Amino acid sequence: MESKKITIRKPEGKLGVLLVGLGAVATTFVAGVEAAKKGVRKPIGSLTQMGHIRLGKRTDNKTPLVREFIPLAGLNDLVYGAWDLFPDNGYEAACKAGVIPRDLLDQIKTDLSGLEPMKAAYDKNYVRRLEGKHIKNVPNKMDLAEALIKDIEDFRTKNNCNRLVMIWCGSTEAYCTVQNEHKALKALEEGLKANSANIPPSMIYAYAAMKCGCGYANGAPNLTVDTPALLELAQEKNVPVSGKDFKTGQTLLKTIIAPGLRARYLGIAGWYSTNILGNRDGEVLDDPANFKTKEESKLSVLDTILQPHIYPELYGNLYHKVRINYYPPRGDNKEGWDNIDIVGWLGMPMQLKIDFLCRDSILAAPLVLDLVLFMDLAHRAGLRGIQEWLSFYYKSPQTKEGLYPEHNLFIQEMKLKNTLRYLMGEEQITHLGLDYYQS
Repeated sequence: MESKKITIRKPEGKLGVLLVGLGAVATTFVAGVEAAKKGVRKPIGSLTQMGHIRLGKRTDNKTPLVREFIPLAGLNDLVYGAWDLFPDNGYEAACKAGVIPRDLLDQIKTDLSGLEPMKAAYDKNYVRRLEGKHIKNVPNKMDLAEALIKDIEDFRTKNNCNRLVMIWCGSTEAYCTVQNEHKALKALEEGLKANSANIPPSMIYAYAAMKCGCGYANGAPNLTVDTPALLELAQEKNVPVSGKDFKTGQTLLKTIIAPGLRARYLGIAGWYSTNILGNRDGEVLDDPANFKTKEESKLSVLDTILQPHIYPELYGNLYHKVRINYYPPRGDNKEGWDNIDIVGWLGMPMQLKIDFLCRDSILAAPLVLDLVLFMDLAHRAGLRGIQEWLSFYYKSPQTKEGLYPEHNLFIQEMKLKNTLRYLMGEEQITHLGLDYYQS
């Protein structure tokens, strides 16, 4: 695509960050941003803060920081709001989550303590393992949506926000597929008024956000904005949406390792993945209905990377199994085991075994920051609807109907950086490089 500079509004004023869920991920995100602002920690893992981008030829030696190349909101411009099923403030929630060492947490105690969650939209049918205590009590789901809209507008006014972004940092909802209520905006609104059981809380948050002219990023594998009704609303309100499911832990490694095996045309007979974790997400996923949602997200990764329909001899009979086990003693320190049965030259078997002792919220928090800043950028650049260039951050990237998603992390990174170059009128980089060798 020919490069032409897009008009991007300046990131003036405050950017309100509306967090759905004030648990381990959200509090770790806020803590990390505040620690970076105070200079007590670096924002490691954040492309927007740590990453550089190459411009022009390799011989030009132009590699500015991403945040100096493109007009992003500054960390000092962020203000936070949140909803949660429990009344704990940000500091209390972070202490319970147990992700951040207490001595570090106490250095940012004031910033976290001031983050008091608003009462949440709640439907026990979608998170049966959690008993919401801090919830809105209204007659139907349209009333819930209107209550959330009021929360958003009150937050905007109170904090003098110039712009807003909403990001789901809550639990995985029970599995659902597109129903009649999700097929058109009018049908969704009728369903909200009728208190339809087919409309989960995440859709109500997304509806409220877009009604307020606010983009929505989906950090869980919930269906939410992957529906015609909410995509229609995104177009109508000229807001960006992206999703779904933050790419952390085991799936991150799959999108790094599988492209390498495919690039060398090594066959794969089986890929067995299992996890143990003990945080709130693990408790929710202990319910089969919620695990089904996560399983669909995690299983989809290998198919589009390996393309078994093109390479049936290599990947046509791959047996892929994913398991998640709730194990409270581990807390947020997830452990992911992978066993990969590889087939090489002469059909000889080999094995690759991975034991990833990761910290789930530590991997997710910088993704929240990047998505907030890039979603705001997209909105200021006039990009509306699905932001496929943000696939880099998601396990199950959202795409236009009829397109398969790219799961290969390296293709996703190129897509993201080329989008930034395109927005700024810079030449996109293909890495062809033949011109260096042709006279």
